[in-house]
Amino acid sequence: MNKFEQLGLNPAILKAIEDMGFESPSEVQEKAIPILLEKDTDMVALAQTGTGKTAAFGFPLIQKINANSKQTQGLILSPTRELCLQITNELKNYAKHTPGLNTVAIYGGASITDQSRQIQRGAQIIVATPGRMQDMINRKLVDISKIEFCILDEADEMLNMGFFEDITAILSHTPKEKNTWLFSATMPKEVSTIAKKFMRTPVEITVGTKNQGTSNVSHEYYLVNSRDRYAALKRLADANPDIFSVVFCRTKRDTQKVAEQLIEDGYNAAALHGDLSQNQRDLVMKSFRSRQIQMLVATDVAARGIDVDDITHVINYQLPDEPEIYTHRSGRTGRAGKSGVSMVIVSKSELRKIKSIERIIKQPFEQKEIPDGMEICKVQLFHLANDIKNTKINNDIEPYLPGIEEVLNDFSKEELIQKVFSVEFTRFFNYYKNSSDLNSKVSGTRAESSGGGDSTRFFINVGTKDDFDWMTLKDFLKATLDLGRDDVSRVDVKESFSFFNTHSELAEKVISTFQDFQHHGRRISVEISQDTGGGRSSGRSRSSKPRGDFKPRSGGDSRSSGSGDGGGRRRSSKPSEGGESRSSGKGGSRKKNIESSVNRRKSRRS
Repeated sequence: MNKFEQLGLNPAILKAIEDMGFESPSEVQEKAIPILLEKDTDMVALAQTGTGKTAAFGFPLIQKINANSKQTQGLILSPTRELCLQITNELKNYAKHTPGLNTVAIYGGASITDQSRQIQRGAQIIVATPGRMQDMINRKLVDISKIEFCILDEADEMLNMGFFEDITAILSHTPKEKNTWLFSATMPKEVSTIAKKFMRTPVEITVGTKNQGTSNVSHEYYLVNSRDRYAALKRLADANPDIFSVVFCRTKRDTQKVAEQLIEDGYNAAALHGDLSQNQRDLVMKSFRSRQIQMLVATDVAARGIDVDDITHVINYQLPDEPEIYTHRSGRTGRAGKSGVSMVIVSKSELRKIKSIERIIKQPFEQKEIPDGMEICKVQLFHLANDIKNTKINNDIEPYLPGIEEVLNDFSKEELIQKVFSVEFTRFFNYYKNSSDLNSKVSGTRAESSGGGDSTRFFINVGTKDDFDWMTLKDFLKATLDLGRDDVSRVDVKESFSFFNTHSELAEKVISTFQDFQHHGRRISVEISQDTGGGRSSGRSRSSKPRGDFKPRSGGDSRSSGSGDGGGRRRSSKPSEGGESRSSGKGGSRKKNIESSVNRRKSRRS
């Protein structure tokens, strides 16, 4: 008997499962499917990304839907359009032997009129992003007042993206007696709130431990100085020649910048973020799935639709603001029973976040060293040797062999090997021969090193007369400097000036960012202060003169994040694609104001 048949699935779905080549149900499928088939119940299912959650709710949903009725009976909410389309395509595959069942995707970036027409023709199942769904409800283009099933997929990510109000409003248009199935990788407070508010004594199933990462993924971190972050990324890529990875950045701007730098340095890379058109995103993902792109640089939001089973590495170029998001990132690798590696590039000030993440995923991180140049040369040489060993001989070269043998006749076997491998070795040797050690050394234990002592205090010539209080000034500084929520502290606002602290390693960034910076037409001055932050002094306590050893920024978005790693260029083995995603607009005036900075910060967090 087929293992899926033991779960109680009907012949039409079993036939679809056979067509897709599924052999055994995953753990979440074994736990969820029998319950959802046998009972009319609400459910909270906690399982990591890549464990088969779509089939866990998709199979029971299709089996319970009445395909003879054109009325909308099932609603699935998902955080992004990529995931929305992915779920829709999977449901269509599951229902290929269920005549009359129609699934429609509703998402932003496509014609709302076309989507409305599809629903009017009859859609028993709607898969939607919250924003577009709420828009269609407001326009009375969709009726979900009689649905029997509501599924919240990736619930924690939807709430993290700020969809709580949309979800609440959407659910208010659904009947109370429906069944609600909530699937999530983690269980933060917001998800618990949704469960309590909209679900009736739900059955809870958990695969692994709540918020725990998958055991197929190993976790590593590399400690570097902030200025060496990009150089470290390149070395990690060179040290893993077969890398097929997603590189995570916090903001759209950093995502674009890192992708552009990788492309310029000869890597097969592309950016994936919210500023790309749907066509650009589709082209990038097509190139990534076909492995024409080996390093996909993405924001957390854009990466929610990535459904690729063979990703070898997840690289956290920057850690997320919320530790729980790390679980989603690392879940991109180690899928479908395969192993994967999640790498984190951290500075000293971020070490405390590693401990927080360890508590959430219930797994330890291993600190590793960024490899030096000679290690990378060795790895690349042996990789070339294996490539030569495994290369299938092309017999079309036979007519040319006599001429080639004549050219190489004077060389012994050893000399030929030396010449062939010198091509690769010389390139990497010249690139890395003068490279420095990128590893940052920390004295004491990890916990001790991540304390609050390594901090620099700054003076800034704005205060309450400029309509700032401590909270708005902190938001302004975080947005302008593109920092995390814990990177600005001890903000003390006076009438005409203020003080704030950042981690000492950010001092250069703070000074250079505010060089020639203007707010409402007047110059903003930021200097390292002698004030300790312990009192409430109203006087101007700061260094005797401003630091002038940093050049003004003349186009912050295009500034390199640090390349000092040999000065050479790594040649790509095949042409880069996804170039259509590269930004054409750079630079610009440094004149800003608090409103535009904070608004820009909010928009970048997608």
